[in-house]
Amino acid sequence: MAGKSESETTRLDDAARAGWLYYVVGDTQDEIARKLGVSRQSAQRLVSLAVSEQLIKFRLDHPIARCMELAQMIRDQYDLRMCEIVPSDPAAPFSIAGIAQAGAAEMERLLRSEEPKIIAFGTGRALRACVEQLRPMECPHHTAVSLLGNMMLDGSATAYNVIIRFAERINCRHFPMPLPPLARTAHERELFQQQEPVKNILEIAEKADVTFVGIGEIGEAAPMLVDGFITHDEIRALTAAGAVGEITSWVYDSSGELIKGLTNDRVTSAPLHADPDHLRCGIAAGMQKVKAIRAAMTGRLINGLITNEATAEQLLK
Repeated sequence: MAGKSESETTRLDDAARAGWLYYVVGDTQDEIARKLGVSRQSAQRLVSLAVSEQLIKFRLDHPIARCMELAQMIRDQYDLRMCEIVPSDPAAPFSIAGIAQAGAAEMERLLRSEEPKIIAFGTGRALRACVEQLRPMECPHHTAVSLLGNMMLDGSATAYNVIIRFAERINCRHFPMPLPPLARTAHERELFQQQEPVKNILEIAEKADVTFVGIGEIGEAAPMLVDGFITHDEIRALTAAGAVGEITSWVYDSSGELIKGLTNDRVTSAPLHADPDHLRCGIAAGMQKVKAIRAAMTGRLINGLITNEATAEQLLK
């Protein structure tokens, strides 16, 4: 495909997905249209394009074929609503390169809906990268809401704030959380959450149609430790309690169960729980995050995943 424009490459990617769904999965054109967010006529043209471009032979002759197979296996094994796997760079197999584009594409599919949507966001490097890839859009009928605070303990903005940048890209109403992700004490958290603006934001977050979150590991490279919200002693206590991961500062064990007490007593974020009726998509990759991602899927803390090929291979082991 050397020499093809970005739009041509994207269309061939869509054609490869449509061809795989039609010839391998056995979906109808109506089902393909629904999954890809296109009309039935567009789905039919994409399947035809997969054939005319010789992407379909005895197997799908396209670089993302293995990724789609991995995505199907992860969907089946963890009963996910959606899973998107992007190719890994052989020189840096656990890099988040490519994930940002896939995350942005998923967000743009949602934003094209004419029905008003509430979209909730966590934070983190991977999510911020996704938002940076969004095309500018005019979506005043949608609402964005933050699941956790966007402030450091000293009142400065956090490094990987997502919601402000998202709202700038798509011109929508948005509700950032004017709090640090963790309070200093459980009592302080109660005081924070009694404030009228915070109560309103939490109520909006509870009604979210779709949620996008990053996934953090627990250890010496834990985002909460690196960003200065918790101490080395607290990390050791969490590890001793069986913690393997965190989502929006809520820490959980290998079964996806929230750790009782410890730092979870001070989390100001919106409650974290299973929500089978709405998409809660985790966006993360890396060997150090495998346990955290697997536990989040096991405990149904997420029911959608965007990651890369190398991480997916590890998740299936």
